Amino acid sequence: MDNLALYRKYRPDSFEGVLGQEHIVKVLENSVHTGNVSHAYLFIGSRGTGKTSLARIFAAGLGTSPSDLYEIDAASNRGIEDIRELRDGVRVLPFDSKYKIYIIDEVHMLSRDAWGALLKTLEEPPKHVIFILATTELHKVPDTIISRCQTFVFKKPTDMILKNHLNSVSEKEGYTLEEGGAELIAILGDGSFRDALGVLDKVLNFAKKEKKKTNAKSSQISIEEIEGVTGAPKRNLVNGVLSALGENNLEAGLNIIKQAVSDN
Repeated sequence: MDNLALYRKYRPDSFEGVLGQEHIVKVLENSVHTGNVSHAYLFIGSRGTGKTSLARIFAAGLGTSPSDLYEIDAASNRGIEDIRELRDGVRVLPFDSKYKIYIIDEVHMLSRDAWGALLKTLEEPPKHVIFILATTELHKVPDTIISRCQTFVFKKPTDMILKNHLNSVSEKEGYTLEEGGAELIAILGDGSFRDALGVLDKVLNFAKKEKKKTNAKSSQISIEEIEGVTGAPKRNLVNGVLSALGENNLEAGLNIIKQAVSDN
């Protein structure tokens, strides 16, 4: 587990662990409890917001075993032959679960012919099959597909949610971030849990090597270390530019930017 990337190590495995998507979790949890499930779902949202993680959690909640759960990357399985193979597979009953669940990630990458083949399956799906389609680009999904799915829009996590998550993960890894450090990493993550944890991974790996090299006992990672690893602008430069803009002093702001460029 120690060698796993942080986004994989701390991927949620229960409804309770999903952050920032309460509006979706509530509906899916209720579906599990009542047994009132749709034959097709469409998860829409930017990268790293938890679409495939929640799809897996939903599948587990419905009691679907790994042998009846199929994950397909439409970016590399986008042709009509791939979907025809899928159509043949859905006719077969589940091995040991009530449902066979197909999670199709990056579904917007399917070819036009593949969309047509998938539509036929969505129009008359076997009762034992559930499709969960995930996309970052809704405008590329045909309306005929959208109309046959129960649709959920995933929100980008707020900086506060990301900040708290980053602090929590850091503590579990045996480190603390200097005040402002989690906020900086959250900003660099740009609303993506995966990207933010990817940045934190770099920071923690650097800190482990440096503290081992210097035999330092402190587990705190400074803002300066985070800035150095990530290449983020230094706080004093950012504050200087913001102050110059606030004073409507364009020349001073440009001079600060020029200084930052020359320092690099």
